[in-house]
Amino acid sequence: MLWSAKSDLRNRDAKSSDDQHAEQVATDYAIGASNIDYKDADAWLLRLKAGTTPELANKFDATGPKLQELLIPLQWTSSAAPIEAAIASETGGIYVVNVFLNVTSTSAQTPSGAQTTVTYNVTVDRNNDWKITDVGGMDGALPGK
Repeated sequence: MLWSAKSDLRNRDAKSSDDQHAEQVATDYAIGASNIDYKDADAWLLRLKAGTTPELANKFDATGPKLQELLIPLQWTSSAAPIEAAIASETGGIYVVNVFLNVTSTSAQTPSGAQTTVTYNVTVDRNNDWKITDVGGMDGALPGK
């Protein structure tokens, strides 16, 4: 019974550690994706691709120029602070994490700024070196799947 209890504790601790890691990977990604400066859109595009699978990075390569065409004329800047991250689901090491951020942004249309809460849905694959395989957002902050 002692061996079984020790095994249960190890499994619980490993799951808790994996959950926290998935939440941190997703949060770090969402913050990077939400910190935008139209004067350095290339750096933002690099952050969109950081830690992602080649397939997802290729999607951002394809949409990046169109996104830049929007950011630059709008003079878009934004900064993000995390509110919360929560595991929505986990199946076989594939985590879907909901990340909630407080985002402050300015643009040519709102030079005094605006503050919003943004939700990212980030899929993280533990079996693929914790790479991000998909990103979406309820608020349409990033291109869809």
